[in-house]
Amino acid sequence: MDLLIDVLVDSVKDAAQLIPFLLVTYLAMEALEHSAGNRMEDMVSRAGAAGPAVGAALGAVPQCGFSAMAATLFSGRVITIGTLVAVILSTSDEMVPVFIAHQAPMGRMLSIVVAKAVVGLIVGIIIDLIVRALGRAGDGKLHIHELCEREHCGCDDGGVEHGEQDGHGHHHHGHGIAGIVRSALVHTVQVTAFIFAVSLVFGFIIESVGHENLVALLGAHPVRATFIAGLVGLIPNCGASVAIADLFMEGVLATGPMMSGLLASGGVGLLVLFRTNADLRQNLLITAIVYAVAVVVGLLTSSFGIIF
Repeated sequence: MDLLIDVLVDSVKDAAQLIPFLLVTYLAMEALEHSAGNRMEDMVSRAGAAGPAVGAALGAVPQCGFSAMAATLFSGRVITIGTLVAVILSTSDEMVPVFIAHQAPMGRMLSIVVAKAVVGLIVGIIIDLIVRALGRAGDGKLHIHELCEREHCGCDDGGVEHGEQDGHGHHHHGHGIAGIVRSALVHTVQVTAFIFAVSLVFGFIIESVGHENLVALLGAHPVRATFIAGLVGLIPNCGASVAIADLFMEGVLATGPMMSGLLASGGVGLLVLFRTNADLRQNLLITAIVYAVAVVVGLLTSSFGIIF
């Protein structure tokens, strides 16, 4: 019973702390869809090249909300795939509080945060360059209304009069501020409920494995630990980064496996991506890229003997 209560409380906390980030994101997106027009689409297109730099910087902030925001924005094609990957790779999640709790030197903590941000920046830029070279960068337009239609949030009810589109194909909503708020609230509730359900499942899995078993699994072989830590980092739960950071501070994980786990640990960003983005193959590809980068960086860190 205690295990059930602990996991339930942690799942509620994981979901609840994301509500402000999700609500602000959806409010901004709905307002953008109502008032953007071609000017905003042009601004987003021109700012795309700088997206990975901004994403890497935001991801370095010690929380797990920006990855959820980035996944939602990507699903509406407001940001590029490179920007999304940069945010996920650089997201510090719950690492910083764990380091502070262990009284880790500030320089050590900041060096890891900066290293993650640099990896996110470089990988994000490379991905966007490859996507553009392959001609797969999309049409350069916002697709927020398609996200609304998939979520059945009712935000396309009404239009200018009855849901018409203007000459540019944009949906205009006749409910003003009330419509924007209602749609954003519906989006937020739907995604929060999904996050809570999945966090509950993975919470039970993490608690069932146990701390001692994690130590035995990750501490015996550095190369194997790098691959496993990357998989642990992919768990869409803030507890994943807590486990990785804690095991590193206790000396169970070496630097390489730690980098692998923390690079892959993007909070619930990937979870929100699978919930909001309709392209399953694209979601799986993004997940595979994040895991591959995390493992490769972890292995290189070990090979070159880099120690933080």
